[in-house]
Amino acid sequence: MSAAGAADARHAVEEFVKRLTGARINDLTIHQTVTLYHPDGRFPQSRGEDTITIKLPGRQRLDQMLEGRREVRLTVGERTWVRRSDGTVVEASTERDRTRLVMPAARSATELLGEWRALGIREDVTSSARLRGRAVTVIGAEGGDRTSPAVWLDPEYGVVRLVAKERLPGGAASLVDLTFSEHRPLQAGFYFPHRQEAFADGRLLLLITVRSVTVNTNPPDSLFDPATLRRER
Repeated sequence: MSAAGAADARHAVEEFVKRLTGARINDLTIHQTVTLYHPDGRFPQSRGEDTITIKLPGRQRLDQMLEGRREVRLTVGERTWVRRSDGTVVEASTERDRTRLVMPAARSATELLGEWRALGIREDVTSSARLRGRAVTVIGAEGGDRTSPAVWLDPEYGVVRLVAKERLPGGAASLVDLTFSEHRPLQAGFYFPHRQEAFADGRLLLLITVRSVTVNTNPPDSLFDPATLRRER
């Protein structure tokens, strides 16, 4: 393990966390358009609209309308419930929350590095790179390495790229590359990306364009209640 690399990684993350000390975000509501691409990544296959409501700590609701079918996915802590388009509610496995990558929740540099380590990202390997004309710190990969699990950290925007190995539904393990761009200021030094793209083994699978983001509107707790979800029509 490279002590110098680990020190560089920790310093970069600590400096970013320090930037967010003035951000006071209790909840976040995101309205976005989602485009799913054909598995070959060459053309759009379907398009839908999402509303994501996050109430810290640990509550998230996704209301999705895709191809005329409405689905609601509710996550509270480590449990997830899904209300299907036919009205039935089932408990489902909890998926990794990509929004968490860009949220300024109260997490220390140690906690962030621990989360990335769980994705196979080595904090003892660091390098410098430029992405869309901006200098970033790459944690987990050396210069020119585009296949090792890594986080690309912009000192102002936070995570702008994440490379990790994941098992996609119905397929073998793939190299998933998430990119976050078109950042706009939201609150006290916190920038939110209005464009997100997901690639698997170099093929574009998902494009998200954010239409609006609001903070601290205090959505009702009932919005995150599984029993209320079962009664919804």
